[in-house]
Amino acid sequence: MYIVKANVNDATELARVHVDSWRETYEGIMPKEVLDKKSYKKREGLWRKILQEQHSHVYVAKTVDGKIIGFADGGKERTGSYGYDGELYAIYILKEYQRNQLGKRLLKAVAVDLYENGCYSMLVWVVASNPSKYFYEALQGSFVDKKQIEELHVEETAYGWKDIKTLLK
Repeated sequence: MYIVKANVNDATELARVHVDSWRETYEGIMPKEVLDKKSYKKREGLWRKILQEQHSHVYVAKTVDGKIIGFADGGKERTGSYGYDGELYAIYILKEYQRNQLGKRLLKAVAVDLYENGCYSMLVWVVASNPSKYFYEALQGSFVDKKQIEELHVEETAYGWKDIKTLLK
């Protein structure tokens, strides 16, 4: 398995992984109707738009035969409210490929890219009841804040790294 920067040709597979991993990850956490509304076609359109941007920071994990099995997406911190330069917007890996260090490798790829583009700290929001929060805690992410996402019926927790270089090792 290997990590590469995503391009617009990856949009269809990214959409598949995004929707499927959301359904796997949030089953029993988010209402079924929220998960059922996730559409491959709509996600593909969103990914095409993101990947056509000049400064996208999207990386994909691929199997040796080139099948996308996970991704990470980051960029500038979106709110400006927390004192962090960068943000990990999303990281998802299909359940059958988890626990193979892919999460760390994807996170590092985004962190390196952000660092090289002037982001020296990073924030991530994670659904509080998602067990992946322990991934960020194990990487010494510090608690930053909590917020309720009413339309999804979940609480999110923000973790941050004031020095992104701790993730580059």
